[in-house]
Amino acid sequence: MGLFNFRKTVDQDIEVQSSIKDRTPGFEYLKENEIYFDSACQSLRPQPVIDSLINYYQKHNSCGERVKYQWGKITDQKVEATRDHLLKFLKLKKKNYFVSFTLNTTYGINLLLSQFDPKKAGIKTIITSDIEHNSVFLSTMQLSNRTKIERIVLSRDQDGSLPLSEVPDNSLVVVNVMSNVDGRILQNLRDLVEYVHQKQGIIILDAAQAMAHHFYLLEQTEADAICFSGHKVYAPSLGVMVVHRGLVEYLNPTFLGGGMVDDVDKNTYLPSFEHQDKIHTLFEPGLQSWGEIIALDESLTWLEQLPQSTKDNLKGCSEKLFEFLSSHPKIHCLNHHASTVFTFYIDHIDSHLLAEALSDQGIMVRSGYFCVHYYLDHKLKLPPLIRVSLGYQNTESEIDRLIKILKKF
Repeated sequence: MGLFNFRKTVDQDIEVQSSIKDRTPGFEYLKENEIYFDSACQSLRPQPVIDSLINYYQKHNSCGERVKYQWGKITDQKVEATRDHLLKFLKLKKKNYFVSFTLNTTYGINLLLSQFDPKKAGIKTIITSDIEHNSVFLSTMQLSNRTKIERIVLSRDQDGSLPLSEVPDNSLVVVNVMSNVDGRILQNLRDLVEYVHQKQGIIILDAAQAMAHHFYLLEQTEADAICFSGHKVYAPSLGVMVVHRGLVEYLNPTFLGGGMVDDVDKNTYLPSFEHQDKIHTLFEPGLQSWGEIIALDESLTWLEQLPQSTKDNLKGCSEKLFEFLSSHPKIHCLNHHASTVFTFYIDHIDSHLLAEALSDQGIMVRSGYFCVHYYLDHKLKLPPLIRVSLGYQNTESEIDRLIKILKKF
């Protein structure tokens, strides 16, 4: 069926099945006909996280790390609790790592690489992969251009592994833990971290896609830095940087402002980030998103308390959708296995128009290249695609509805 006829007739024979009763608690605010399949961009926020943010604005809206009044003290305590919770969540030791907050994953990676001094670190090669988000692909390109150090773009295996034999000694490796295109996971993550360190290298991980549903991969993974976004882990919009304290000696601060200094003279300043208990201020110039940081703590608690049945439901939804997409004769699915992230296109159907047509039915998906232009457009030479990404709010009946619509093609 052509897309025009699809848009004319779909209302006549697609039943809107109620799935509210099946929803994970916390997403009751969704309307019956609203189906959100764009969690890879940003996850929906469960009600306890929303309530936490509202509570900050209504109960102790204040500047952190600056004020002596009671509201500020409450904010400071809760922000510090979030930093501690994140390290416990990843099973990393505070004596080795610190947590800084920023705008998003892209900003965090760029902050690190723009301040990184390869010569000081003894780095001779920059390594990334072909299936990276532009946050990694462009920032490593920029670092290579700035420092004149060779940048090598490796191909990932179908299971997401990076070939260790192709990583030279003294390399800076910057790669994702999970692809935002096909959900491919860096299966040899622990081996890669160990190998890079044995070869006197440094490794920075883009964990934006992995943190929500595969955070266990990062537990006790002693990378030099891990960057991810709160808005992909059921929290408000902010970026998170988990950084090894040893990496700081290879960074030259380039972004300075309030909250980062103990004192300022006419031509000099005393940095706060030289104190171990204030080292996080190295990446936190100016006021931070205090309410969002505190709500992130609530999202971590929410994830920790999810029942196994909710996790099993998401797994079942992923497997059901993969079985359909990988077997339909006119659908070209990039996935090699079930995931929470699926990318595909349909023969003779414009993906952007299809996304609009699905939106008419209350189904929200992404279309385009998803900030992975090199891999999808230039290397694979694919047309714009559809991306369906799942979250804990999704139900089996929502998957059934999407499948019923796509079967029309």
